[in-house]
Amino acid sequence: MIAAVGRSSFRQVTVADIVRGARVSRAAFYAHFADKEACFLAATREGGLLMAGRVAAAARRQPADASAEAVLRASIGGYLQFLAEEPMFARAFYVDMPMAGPRAVRQIEAGLHGFARMHQAWHRRARRDHPGWPAVPYHAYYALAGATTELVRAEVRRGATSSITDMEEALVALHLSVLAARPWAA
Repeated sequence: MIAAVGRSSFRQVTVADIVRGARVSRAAFYAHFADKEACFLAATREGGLLMAGRVAAAARRQPADASAEAVLRASIGGYLQFLAEEPMFARAFYVDMPMAGPRAVRQIEAGLHGFARMHQAWHRRARRDHPGWPAVPYHAYYALAGATTELVRAEVRRGATSSITDMEEALVALHLSVLAARPWAA
């Protein structure tokens, strides 16, 4: 599904394109999915879980005494590296998914909430070591997830997935400006 959408778009791809690329029969496809939308949602959900797993793994690889900023940087780096390594998924997830219908939009919102909760958990731990950092409402975490998504979406839409890791500094600075009340560097 991801490869088929990556070659054209969700709207243009057909079940015939999917089964041809997967080398399965239509009967096998329909044994698992009601239609192409169900297949697309399953594929993007699985990819989203892999992406979230990469973010969490990058944070866990940091030493126990790593600074909050190092953990944040590793997480954002893991996220961007995943997208750079999976450009067809990035395109399907960030460009096609918002146009795939109401169920896809609900799935996007659920994903944003998942990343917002990850930000919130990181911030809660970070504030133990940095009591001067501000407490922020849940909407701030959700806004950061949304802002990150929109910045990434713009890069993916313009075909810059291979250089998406160049966004790391800007995204780390954005997160720290909100969550640590840190001014932007000159």
